[in-house]
Parts: sequence; C-alpha cells; structure tokens
Amino acid sequence: MDRRAFIGALAGGLLAAPLVAEAQRVSEVYRVGFLGAASPLGYAPFVEALRLGLRDLGYVEGKNLAIEYRWAEGKYDRLPDLAAELVRQKVDLIVTHGTPGTLAAKQATRTIPIVMALSGDAVANGLVASFARPGGNITGTSFFFPELNAKRLELLKEALPRARRMAAFANPDNPATAGALKALDQMAGSLTVDFHSVEVRGPDEFPGAFSAMVQRRVEGVVVLDDGMLIGNARKVADLTAKNRLPAIGFKEYFDAGGLMAYAVNFPKIWRRAGFFVDKILKGTKPADLPVEQASKFDLVINLKAAKALGLTVPQSLLQRADQVIE
Repeated sequence: MDRRAFIGALAGGLLAAPLVAEAQRVSEVYRVGFLGAASPLGYAPFVEALRLGLRDLGYVEGKNLAIEYRWAEGKYDRLPDLAAELVRQKVDLIVTHGTPGTLAAKQATRTIPIVMALSGDAVANGLVASFARPGGNITGTSFFFPELNAKRLELLKEALPRARRMAAFANPDNPATAGALKALDQMAGSLTVDFHSVEVRGPDEFPGAFSAMVQRRVEGVVVLDDGMLIGNARKVADLTAKNRLPAIGFKEYFDAGGLMAYAVNFPKIWRRAGFFVDKILKGTKPADLPVEQASKFDLVINLKAAKALGLTVPQSLLQRADQVIE
C-alpha cells in the first residue's frame, strides 16, 4: 500500500469509529418507567411536555425510547405496588412527580435512577440529602411548597381585605401537606384570620367539602398543589364558582376558570425533566446532578371570575400581577 492509500485508510478508520459508536447509541432503545400519582387524562399536558423535553434531546418513543406508564389515579396507596412493578420491569430509569410518587419510587429501589419532574421541598420531605449534593439515586426539580402556599394566603387576603375566615383545600394523603398547613397556620396568625383545613382524598369528596366550607362561612380558599387536585382542576374551579368562594391555587386551577393563581409553570418544568433523563442515560449519576429549585412564580388574576363573584380586585394587586385576564 502506498503512502497516500495508507493515510486514506487510516483517516477512514478514524472517522468510521465514532460514526459506528453513534449509530450504536442511537439504535439502543432506552426503557423509562413513568410513575404517575394522578390520572393520564388530568396530567396529559405535563406528560406531553416531558415528551417534548426528551424529543429536544433526541429521544423519541417508538424509536430509541420506550416508556412504561403506571398511573395511581389519585389513589396514593397504589403507588408502592406500581413502583415495584416498574422495578421488576428492569427499566433504565424512573420518572415520577410529587412527594407521594417520589417517596414510593425511593422505597422501591435504591439502585435504579429516579427523576422527580417536580416535587415539594425535596430536602424537608427526606427525598434527597441536599439540593447541591442529593446523594442516593434521586434528582430533578423541587420547590419550597410551604412558603408558596403561605404566600398564596397573603395574596388572597390582599384581594379580600375584609375576610376573616379562610380555609385550605388539601389532600391529607400527600406527605407534603403537613408542612404547607403549618406554614399556612403561621401566616394566618400574622394576618389575624381564622384558618382551618378541609381534607379531600378524591373528587367524590369535593361536593361535601365545599358544602362544609359554605356552612362555616369560609370567605377564601387556598387550593394546595397535589397530583389528585391538579388532575381535577376543572372540578375544583367549577365548585369554587358554584359556591361563590374566591380561591387561589396552582396555574391549572386558574386555567380552568379559577380566580387567582400564584404558581410555577408546570409544563416548563416537566419539559426540563428531559435534561435529567438525558444526563443519567449518558452515564451521569443522580447523586452528581444537583436538584434544581423552581424560583420563578407567577401571579395571575382572572377579572371575569372576580366579576362573577362580585369581587373588586385592588389595583395594587393588579399592578403586581404577571397576567390579568379581563
């Protein structure tokens, strides 16, 4: 072989090696388990956001990605068995959401990586050791759940300056609820309002819970983030309107016609989960991926809903809102 042919063959071999490696990587089908605490219908926008985030990074279902879905339908006692099913399937990674889902996944495996698309305070709830160094097999995105809900109560009181009786609409089966209610109690004390929580474990309990609030002459409601409640945002919004109860909650409640929301952008954060999945599938350990903290919260106000409630929202609050619907 002459010198030119030898150099050509060598160059061809050097170029071929990475191309072969890349082809092998692309042709590999990754198996991801999805542990959903709520229902597929209620969480469809978030799952689609996750798919988009994965697609952005080259992962497409049916090509190089297979997702095993398991849904608890808001029945959190089913989560441990569903998580165990995914472990038996020997998935490469588990994506879940919320404190109940993440706790169930953590209890099911200490070796399979877990990405929490979004969860309440992951340190306070014992999901990770710290945000900077999560340790173990869990990473993802978290937010300060108690402080968020305390701020919601403060904003609702500003919208209803004469209100003296407030309530929280909450799922007691969610371990994150206790910390949020404690923060709400403390905020209620500083605002000198009477405050109590109304517990619901499923949508069949909604009508009775709202009747109880009306009987107690509740003047404002804080709707806590919870997989079951988010998945039934439309029902919550319809009942607050029907019972003429001003309320503040998550963005999906607002989008369903609710009065106010002070919340993180769930679809955006779920799309970000694709980043963590990609890093882990490419070899990074969850323990080495710092947990990100949602820090941007939007205040949105629905003046149409306010008018239906006979409520005049103070101008000072409207001026601070990120979005106002006329």
